[in-house]
Amino acid sequence: MSLRSKYLIAALVALLWGGAMLAAFWWFEARYLRPFESESTQLFSGENLALPSALAGDGPIRVVHFWDPACPCNAGNQQHLSELVQRFGDRGVRFYALQKPGTRGRLPEQLAGLHALSAFPGADSLPASPAVGIWDTSGRLVYVGPYSEGAVCNSSNSFIEPILEAVLADRQVNATHSLAVGCFCDWNPASQGAVR
Repeated sequence: MSLRSKYLIAALVALLWGGAMLAAFWWFEARYLRPFESESTQLFSGENLALPSALAGDGPIRVVHFWDPACPCNAGNQQHLSELVQRFGDRGVRFYALQKPGTRGRLPEQLAGLHALSAFPGADSLPASPAVGIWDTSGRLVYVGPYSEGAVCNSSNSFIEPILEAVLADRQVNATHSLAVGCFCDWNPASQGAVR
């Protein structure tokens, strides 16, 4: 085999390898990065949400995490939720999780202590996830909506910390309707993991 043939084969292999890497990047970008570039607007309404009968009435402040295991938008809020559990868990706040009906998956290890709910009255009226609902000590819904606005979620842009602090201080909160822009996945069970 001549030297020219060797260079030609090496160039062809390099070209194929480069094409494969470019295709892998495009697949990754379409699967995981695109949702954060194309944020959607969602209207959350708590009119139909009610605590399950076992949790209703007087009790601790209750925070319910509505999540879909297939949703790439969970990445930031699950770390934030873990921080919320650490910060408010010993201050009279109880944390629960409701997984999107019909999906399979598990929360990360740091959230394994959340109380799992199998059903939730009115949860089918949620437009999207990830979302959170907060009920005060009398069992009244005080907040439903996203953890924050935008593609990333942390304590600096969160709606949750100020609401929990207000409820813990016995101040009235009524934020049961919210319009938010961010990374969301459809909550409707018919649309498994669709990102909007």
